[in-house]
Amino acid sequence: MRALAALYHQQFKTTFAAMVQYRASLIIWMIGHVLEPLVYLIVWSTVSNSGGGSVGGYTAADFAAYYIVFMLVNNVTYTWIMYEYEYRVREGDLSFALLKPVHPIHSDIADNVSSKLITLPIMLTIAAVLAAVFHPAWHVSGWAAVLFVPALLLAFLLRFLIEWTLALAAFWTTRVGAINQTYFVLVLFLAGQIAPLTLFPAPVQIAAQILPFRWMIGFPVELILGRVSPAQAALGIFTQLVWIAIAFGLLRIVWRAGVRVYSAVGA
Repeated sequence: MRALAALYHQQFKTTFAAMVQYRASLIIWMIGHVLEPLVYLIVWSTVSNSGGGSVGGYTAADFAAYYIVFMLVNNVTYTWIMYEYEYRVREGDLSFALLKPVHPIHSDIADNVSSKLITLPIMLTIAAVLAAVFHPAWHVSGWAAVLFVPALLLAFLLRFLIEWTLALAAFWTTRVGAINQTYFVLVLFLAGQIAPLTLFPAPVQIAAQILPFRWMIGFPVELILGRVSPAQAALGIFTQLVWIAIAFGLLRIVWRAGVRVYSAVGA
């Protein structure tokens, strides 16, 4: 455990140095994370104002609160591993990682956590500015605020495990762009990204309840905004734990199978 803790400490320092060095890339990435929910916020606020003041129980102020929180939750849970693994396998960079005495997933966890520690204060500042401009309506209860923290951490872990597993498709195909795009379309509709899930038809809402996408992003947002009851919140956290167990099992299976077929420069 001490060796693993030392590994994470060193990885945090390395990632921090890299992000300071590549500040322009970091800023561009953050702009993308702000612009998308901002566009949805403006669109749905306009629709609600022109539709009699609300749409599906959401007023303009409710939409503002939803997308500001969504922006923050998406920032905490987002990973970029699906974009990188194809290059690692194709160019043989993974070969060097396999020679190390620890699983390669640990360096990716450290990268993600350290990047969030750097970007979260900036995102919180942006959220405060957006709140001053759009005047969101907050409906936060004490119990929801307490449960929000574990729900958010479980959402990050679930999303990380699922996206890390999907990234391993690079073991069998050199181009994973189509797989990534299919995945992000599902996230767009079933995680509450393009609109709150209650605005979708019943079949979409049922699919969102069954599949893991809502539990990676939408559920923590709904929880902190008072859109779920205590019983629904408890069921949601239980569902997150179940999906984490499934995702972890799939990751172990896919990783072992992928390493056996791995072949690249330097392998």
